[in-house]
Amino acid sequence: MRITKLDAPRCKGGENPMWDEATGLLHYIDNVGRKVHMFDPQSGQARTLDMPSVITTLVLRAGGGAVVTLRTGIHFLDLDSGELTVIAPLPDDSRNVYNDGKVDSRGRFLIGSSTRMDDPRPDGGLFRLDPDLSLSRLDDDIHFSNGPCWSPDERVFFFSDSWRRTIYAYDYEIATGDVSNRRPFVNTEALGGLPDGATVDCEGRLWVALYEGSAIAAFRPDGTLERRIHMPVRHPSSLAFGGPDFDRLFVTTINHGGHEDDPEDPAGCLFVIDGLGVRGRAEHRFGG
Repeated sequence: MRITKLDAPRCKGGENPMWDEATGLLHYIDNVGRKVHMFDPQSGQARTLDMPSVITTLVLRAGGGAVVTLRTGIHFLDLDSGELTVIAPLPDDSRNVYNDGKVDSRGRFLIGSSTRMDDPRPDGGLFRLDPDLSLSRLDDDIHFSNGPCWSPDERVFFFSDSWRRTIYAYDYEIATGDVSNRRPFVNTEALGGLPDGATVDCEGRLWVALYEGSAIAAFRPDGTLERRIHMPVRHPSSLAFGGPDFDRLFVTTINHGGHEDDPEDPAGCLFVIDGLGVRGRAEHRFGG
């Protein structure tokens, strides 16, 4: 196994890596820096789109482009022009923002909402945006949402409340997109970090970035810890499998120190982990 810092655009708030198998590009966002990056690991070239406000997640669309969440709500994004089209606006006085989402095999976008980390309240929730653009609330009692993903058979949905340092598991009904039977899956307190972005490999292991924990953790389907990988930064934030064989694990990180020009401080850089001996899967695309 080897961890490599990539020569890719550095972020203040790196998040949400998303591999596009059609183009061989890794999409990721800088939430505080208000940017969408599209990086080609083979050539080392990157293209960047500026966003008008803080951006919190990105998923690809089946018909091209992406869906993104900004402080202003959920939008379609044209990845060529940067044009945004609002789908579900948030009121200007909302305390909550959408944060971290993924798409199931039926093209539904599941996304959490979060309160402010400096004033946490359990009034965030879990939502589903269907391909017809209808928005439904699935759950509540969430402080800070993160890490949505599914087991390989999509019978289990994982979702974290980072404030509680808890990853939850739900029963997932793929026919309807409904969730039920929420229960704790893993608490990361003993690992020294908060559960942030997550993904699942082909064998059902849950891989989680441990924010403030300087590590990536892999949990078996029964919740036992299989592997803990030390990262050279304190704030790994999210991760995604990619590459032609989906055997590379890309990891975004956050730079809270403001040392963007310090080559000795890798905070905010993009990393890739090779040689893990596991493979991930292509992420589904929004059907609307």
